[in-house]
Amino acid sequence: MNRISKTELLIWVVALELFGAVSALAGGNFSGYYETLKTPPLSPPSWLFPIMWGIIYALLGASAYLVFKVSGKADKTTKSIFALQLAVNFMWNIIFFRFHSLVIAAAVLIVLTVLVGIMLLDFYRKDKLAGLMNIIYLLWCSFACYLNIGIVILN
Repeated sequence: MNRISKTELLIWVVALELFGAVSALAGGNFSGYYETLKTPPLSPPSWLFPIMWGIIYALLGASAYLVFKVSGKADKTTKSIFALQLAVNFMWNIIFFRFHSLVIAAAVLIVLTVLVGIMLLDFYRKDKLAGLMNIIYLLWCSFACYLNIGIVILN
């Protein structure tokens, strides 16, 4: 087990925050399109989404740092799951916001939620705190599935 480096931890967190920012930019005009949609009950205001994703990406960066650098237990499977969930996460923004493909976006979001669950369990086996840090990510993706499917039904 390696010692925690505040600098390396910060680099991982900032890198994941930048990933989130690029993902949002690739998706296009979030609030403009989202505001035109009929949304299901419990839909949060659009200003809450960037706050939640900021928290999620910070936790994801910190948890990845713990698994990849501190615990030293990341194997090829861990790296693949992590990369795959990031790729699917990135695709969802583009499919939903740029292409307005609501049904495909819902399917992608279901896949993302499953991948996040798998990643969470894998991280937990390697570093309990790292796994626990991704519970919010899994819950938010599950809630996003509800929202996306509700949007499909209502629109």
